Amino acid sequence: MNTFQTTIQGRLIVISLDRGRSNAINHEMVKELTSCIKTLEHDDNVGGVILTGKEGFFSSGIDLIEAYDYDEAQSREFWVDFLALQSALAGFRKPLVAAISGHSPAGGCILAICCDYRVMIEGAFIIGLNEVPVGIIVPDSVFSLYAFWLGQRKAYQYLMEGKLLKVNEALEAGLIDDVVSPDRLMNAAIEKVTAFMKLNPVTWTESKLNLRKELIGKLKADQTDTLDKMLKQWWAPETRQGLQMMIQNLKSKNTDVK
Repeated sequence: MNTFQTTIQGRLIVISLDRGRSNAINHEMVKELTSCIKTLEHDDNVGGVILTGKEGFFSSGIDLIEAYDYDEAQSREFWVDFLALQSALAGFRKPLVAAISGHSPAGGCILAICCDYRVMIEGAFIIGLNEVPVGIIVPDSVFSLYAFWLGQRKAYQYLMEGKLLKVNEALEAGLIDDVVSPDRLMNAAIEKVTAFMKLNPVTWTESKLNLRKELIGKLKADQTDTLDKMLKQWWAPETRQGLQMMIQNLKSKNTDVK
């Protein structure tokens, strides 16, 4: 895989995102992650998975620099596949824990909230969904996923203002579950996923799927109409102009974080 590395620790698999300085999500990463998670789901030798990033960044979200240059067909395919990845992660039948190693806005946050549990390192990092200020229409499926953890009121308010939360704010809001020092991150994630793996796998899986039944249904629903609106706005002159300004700013900082 070109966009992440996998490490095997017995029946535990660690997926470490590894694309550039900030693990910005492009189409290749989306397709590789989807393929990997589907393979692990059907591998009887795998009992649980940890998804993590690199120092300072879990993932900065969608790679705006690359995505800006996608043509209309490529843009549609990217968003279709990204929403499919969201569905695959949220519906993963085995324990999936996010070890959030730094900044995790937008698409990075979506990857994290698909997991069963989130451990984040302490420090001056942010997490949340800022799609609206970027110019991306928020699909109902993303709202459903956000509200699953935050409740509808907070999810609505945070989405509409594009709120990015500091680590302690995210913990208080329930967006993340634990905060640890950087040197404790992987141990804390391993402890949590191992605790899940010790439980009866059939009972655990079927309970997870039952509790997420409504959410998974919304993530798998036909989102063609929403995608049409998203893409129309994505190509709107005012959105393109705003994206150009953000991209210039990113390039000036020599980073691909939003």
